[in-house]
Amino acid sequence: MAGHNGMVGSAIARALKNSGYENLVLRPHRELDLTSQAQTEEFFSSEKPDVAVIAAAKVGGILANSTYPAEFIEINLAIALNSIRAAYKAGVKRLLFLGSTCIYPRMAPQPIPESALLTSELEKTNEAYAIAKIAGLKLCEYFRKQYGVCYHSAMPTNLYGPGDNYHEKNSHVLPALIRRFHEAKESGAKSVVLWGTGSPLREFLHVDDLASACVHLLSLENPPDLVNLGSGEEITIRELAQIVAETVGYKGEIIRDETKPDGTPRKLCDTTLLRSLGWAPKYSIKEGVKATYQSFLSELKSGKIRM
Repeated sequence: MAGHNGMVGSAIARALKNSGYENLVLRPHRELDLTSQAQTEEFFSSEKPDVAVIAAAKVGGILANSTYPAEFIEINLAIALNSIRAAYKAGVKRLLFLGSTCIYPRMAPQPIPESALLTSELEKTNEAYAIAKIAGLKLCEYFRKQYGVCYHSAMPTNLYGPGDNYHEKNSHVLPALIRRFHEAKESGAKSVVLWGTGSPLREFLHVDDLASACVHLLSLENPPDLVNLGSGEEITIRELAQIVAETVGYKGEIIRDETKPDGTPRKLCDTTLLRSLGWAPKYSIKEGVKATYQSFLSELKSGKIRM
């Protein structure tokens, strides 16, 4: 597995172990740099895994994607090409590549079906990351078509949960809100600023639900080339902020800074295909935020939090 130290990879590793998979081959970034073709090929040729899960990626929110687009496209393209190509050269017959629902057009039909891919222009604020992930899933599709290997992809919606990144500037919206409201509560701040209008609709999936969906896909003999992974439920950023504030116990005012970008107006993925394959999520957004805040407090206390 690539990316097992991240929020997504670690959740998938836990789920695989809980499902009875014992011989997991894991490498931290300091031991395996997937942007290095030589290192990646040496790893796959020496280990020769039966199944590969590519969860490694450079990720971030609107600010990070807008500030570092060259890094987002370069690093994620390298990870995808190196890992998929090296896996095939080493004889790996099964590979699951993880992307994101940001691969879909900015104004895609809602809920977004898998068929919406490449039908119109992308959201500019995460275009670099999206292009890299589209290249990865197409690599899997074409390797499967040409060589007969079972390389397939899953596109998760906005993820959150244990091990998330709570960086002040580079985190995604939900962990950013958890940190902001927690610190506001601790400092006694009278208000918290929320970027944008608060009106965009977003879908969130707890990372443990994501992991169980991945294990389920790996159990299928003939999975689809591409499948959306989501909860099928959406919420406005304004409503999300209120849930986080209530969960944290923050009593102050929430102020919206409408000079900041909103990003895509609405992004709900169509999970019809996923559910037809026999999988459904466990966590509601309120239950998931509550569990994640408890993880945040534990990680903060232990000093192992990513900030």
